[in-house]
Amino acid sequence: MSITVNKKAFHDYFIEEKYEAGIVLEGWEVKAIRAARMNIKESYVIIRHGELFLIGMHITPLSTASTHNRHDPVRTRKLLLHAREIGKLIGKVERAGYALVPLDLHFVRGRIKLEIGLAKGKKQHDKRADQQEKEGKREAQRAMKEKLR
Repeated sequence: MSITVNKKAFHDYFIEEKYEAGIVLEGWEVKAIRAARMNIKESYVIIRHGELFLIGMHITPLSTASTHNRHDPVRTRKLLLHAREIGKLIGKVERAGYALVPLDLHFVRGRIKLEIGLAKGKKQHDKRADQQEKEGKREAQRAMKEKLR
């Protein structure tokens, strides 16, 4: 079950591969995510010392959250992947010039998972071509609907 999707990532990047990673979260963050009070649009994934970290994901604390704890809505969160997957990602990011972008936040058997994509940046003309292709498909669907009436 999807919680949120990063549509901007699909607009700005060609997604080559997808990986599902766990996230290290605090209790108040899990409650806020279940209430859909987060944003992954401006976030990105980096590799530090052989580990993956999610930077820039904003989670707004609930009004009922504890007042004696200091809540940092944009703290850096560690991602959990198998060592061989991390090794594969490190090689591709460093050698081939790929970027790691968060694509989708979802539930898997009661746990919150993040789908990250190995992505290559789009140029402006690629974005225009994609937009024209989408418009062409929409026009074709409209024509088919009118023809059926």
